[in-house]
Amino acid sequence: MPYQDHPVRERLRAAGLRVTAPRVAVLEWLADHPHTTAEQVAVGARELLGSVSTQAVYDVLGACAGAGLVRKIEPAGHPARFETRTGDNHHHLVCRSCGRTEDVDCVHGSAPCLDPSDAAGFEVEAAEVVFWGLCSDCSDRVAADQAARERPPRLGGTA
Repeated sequence: MPYQDHPVRERLRAAGLRVTAPRVAVLEWLADHPHTTAEQVAVGARELLGSVSTQAVYDVLGACAGAGLVRKIEPAGHPARFETRTGDNHHHLVCRSCGRTEDVDCVHGSAPCLDPSDAAGFEVEAAEVVFWGLCSDCSDRVAADQAARERPPRLGGTA
């Protein structure tokens, strides 16, 4: 694909950002690996570029979040995560154990699906819903650990 026609480059230009190799690498990698931490994005960008500093990745993520190209998700007790899915009305499922994060579409229509009954003078810019629980892997692990604890000890000999 010609350099000028690349969709990531067009998105950067449309957002008023300069097209740089680190920005392109971060957005390309993040598009294929949503809900990843800045450290994970840095590792992925290095796979594409060969070399980029972690600080440069943080700078790219900040600039792209400010321009609306990237969404920063900050689940309590977990490192911030980033995704390129922006401008729609979706929320997140977060595993309390491992931090795995998945998208879940809002069933209530247009954004934001949460309107405060009294905005108390605030100009509401966003509403966020995070569903917390255990992912299937962690749930299976908890069940297996519990079953192992409840199993009576084996007494001598072989079965």
